[in-house]
Amino acid sequence: MNRRLARLLSTLPILAAAILSTLVLTAAPAQADGCYTWGRTLSEGMSGEDVRQLQIRVSGYPGYGGVVAIDGQFGPGTRAAVTRFQQAYGLGADGVAGSATYSKIYALQDDDCTPVNFSYAELNRCNSDWSGGAVSASTAKFNARVTMWKLQAMRHALGDQSITVTSGFRSHACNNAVGGASNSRHLYGDAADLGSGPHSLCRLAQQARSHGFTGILGPGYPGHNDHTHLDGRSSRFWSAPNCGI
Repeated sequence: MNRRLARLLSTLPILAAAILSTLVLTAAPAQADGCYTWGRTLSEGMSGEDVRQLQIRVSGYPGYGGVVAIDGQFGPGTRAAVTRFQQAYGLGADGVAGSATYSKIYALQDDDCTPVNFSYAELNRCNSDWSGGAVSASTAKFNARVTMWKLQAMRHALGDQSITVTSGFRSHACNNAVGGASNSRHLYGDAADLGSGPHSLCRLAQQARSHGFTGILGPGYPGHNDHTHLDGRSSRFWSAPNCGI
């Protein structure tokens, strides 16, 4: 055996180990979930339905006054939200979604894709098929799911104490029956009214500013002294004068 061949053969175990290490580092998370299972590590610059599903789960971590776009594009905003999610749960905060991040998400969600501390029934006391609102039933239900993930993030930030939802999606008939505004965000499924206890209405309104809610109405705003209203309207409108907002 000549020297060149001997050197080549001696490097094969090293090359094999390096390749195996790379495969281990980039392998898809093995854990499966009843709602949704991610099959690859996600980082900035990637796109797809798996990115969109991730964005839903981190929609409550955009930072003060921000909103996470749920568009399937892993941009800087998504990276920042993933980083904040990781920080909130004591994970390695690098903005890359891998097995540790997915494991925490799996622990936080039920098989119907709602977060463990909120439910579709809680966000819809009007009609169970989600019809009759300002958008299709599927859109209203999706909007409610995103709202629940924002509330889950808010709940965690408030010490994992309960948040009381008093109203969510409404059909036009339900909205009229309670005297809701004709353009109420409840008709879109992306609104939630919160009652006090254990947190004050002002505490809820103040905390909501960091969890992706573009609409915040609370004490001091007409008709909102007995609840805090949160929603996902297209442009920001915050008003809770008694709370300094």
